[in-house]
Amino acid sequence: MDSRVSELFGGCCRPGGGPAMGGTLKARGAGGSSGCGGPKGKKKNGRNRGSKANNPPYLPPEAEDGNIEYKLKLVNPSQYRFEHLVTQMKWRLQEGRGEAVYQIGVEDNGLLVGLAEEEMRASLKTLHRMAEKVGADITVLREREVDYDSDMPRKITEVLVRKVPDNQQFLDLRVAVLGNVDSGKSTLLGVLTQGELDNGRGRARLNLFRHLHEIQSGRTSSISFEILGFNSKGEVVNYSDSRTAEEICESSSKMITFIDLAGHHKYLHTTIFGLTSYCPDCALLLVSANTGIAGTTREHLGLALALKVPFFIVVSKVDLCAKTTVERTVRQLERVLKQPGCHKVPMLVTSEDDAVTAAQQFAQSPNVTPIFTLSSVSGESLDLLKVFLNILPPLTNSKEQEELMQQLTEFQVDEIYTVPEVGTVVGGTLSSGICREGDQLVVGPTDDGCFLELKVCSIQRNRSACRVLRAGQAATLALGDFDRALLRKGMVMVSPEMNPTICSVFEAEIVLLFHATTFRRGFQVTVHVGNVRQTAVVEKIHAKDKLRTGEKAVGEDRNQGSVQQLCAHLVGSILATPWPVYWRELTTATLDWL
Repeated sequence: MDSRVSELFGGCCRPGGGPAMGGTLKARGAGGSSGCGGPKGKKKNGRNRGSKANNPPYLPPEAEDGNIEYKLKLVNPSQYRFEHLVTQMKWRLQEGRGEAVYQIGVEDNGLLVGLAEEEMRASLKTLHRMAEKVGADITVLREREVDYDSDMPRKITEVLVRKVPDNQQFLDLRVAVLGNVDSGKSTLLGVLTQGELDNGRGRARLNLFRHLHEIQSGRTSSISFEILGFNSKGEVVNYSDSRTAEEICESSSKMITFIDLAGHHKYLHTTIFGLTSYCPDCALLLVSANTGIAGTTREHLGLALALKVPFFIVVSKVDLCAKTTVERTVRQLERVLKQPGCHKVPMLVTSEDDAVTAAQQFAQSPNVTPIFTLSSVSGESLDLLKVFLNILPPLTNSKEQEELMQQLTEFQVDEIYTVPEVGTVVGGTLSSGICREGDQLVVGPTDDGCFLELKVCSIQRNRSACRVLRAGQAATLALGDFDRALLRKGMVMVSPEMNPTICSVFEAEIVLLFHATTFRRGFQVTVHVGNVRQTAVVEKIHAKDKLRTGEKAVGEDRNQGSVQQLCAHLVGSILATPWPVYWRELTTATLDWL
């Protein structure tokens, strides 16, 4: 593991001497000296334990919030103590939205003490009883031996506790898949979701394509969704075990929804729409080992950075290259990630232990970027990516989720269908509030700026019936006999109490990432704001006549809506949708040149 990762998290901290980041055992070493717990060679209490410099290894101190819990041991607790431990587990599961990590053999201040074999066995038995009490399952992630201040082997065990919340069907995580054309995005998703390796000629990706021309060209031009499930024990659930998506949902306690985006440059606007509209939790950037950073790779990387979407990198097609070529591609990626525009800390994942550490640190720090090297043909290192996805916790905490759910209902319309015997169906993401069957909402704005009343007849998530939809979840809503001609992509369905307003002009701060010429008044662009994708005209640039690459400016303030609403100055009669972008601190839009 790269030593810079240890430096990023404050190294092996003394109590109170570093951030409460949770279990990063790999960065502290398997045992003995941590290398940064005090002066080198110093003996504890003056005792000499041979030639070893037994500096006590530490994790960051335990945090009161979050889903990581330290326990020195859990041996034969009293009934009162057991009930207290169960209550504590419920709190950690709530903080992790259904997932918690227990470090057994660690004191609250982060000191890695370890337990003997019998004590560890008894502690795991107690932990299993606690999990049964709350209806959860436990999975041992990894074990480590520590030899600090002891002549007998002592172990630390890291355990994953998973329980689907009572008000949910499964845990959900959305991952956008980015990368240059022909880098193997659809093939990798086909291998993960179908459970069969590729034949080297793209057989695994055939089930993912939506159009005939995609099958003929082998290139994705639209946005498609694929699901990968994990049961409560961390085992993969995909189409190799289940015939339908409904069976995968029923058998899974955690679902990874992959958003397969286009890699070709002429479909860049579709990729931007996928990133801004579907609110991914993180992104997977795929890079071909034999070509390196080429084509739209840099553009996709820049989009993820500009939209503040956390991402990890997968280097594919390692079976086609010599080891030196793969290493050169990884070094190239590391150089790009360390550049001032990125400020990332690359973490090369080469073992299952690395995958566990990468998943935890990726969720704890936006600067860490795991890098996987794998093959969809030989299956090399494919299991490491599955371990990472299984352990990867939700990137939003329970407090943020509760705050969103307490707001008024707002559902963004991304897709529109007509289903026989069902009627009009819309697909999208609930950005705030709660939506139930039978709710009365208003949808708009229409061409004349109005909002129309409608009723939610039924809800489905991943093709399974669902009675309640919560903030951050994607679903399809059946609207009965509502006229489809009145709907279009970019609309929102909101609670009538919200009293939505619209506008046609807004002020924005523009950062010109790249353009061949200057950016000036009168420019025609396409604005992507959430699920809104609309043409617009630049009317005025304050303090400057024009912009060049890398410069920043502010446009004229003529916003007629509320402060939290954003829309575009349009060319034509169609009005943009007022839209607060989901969970972002600042509303972010991107401009695509016409």
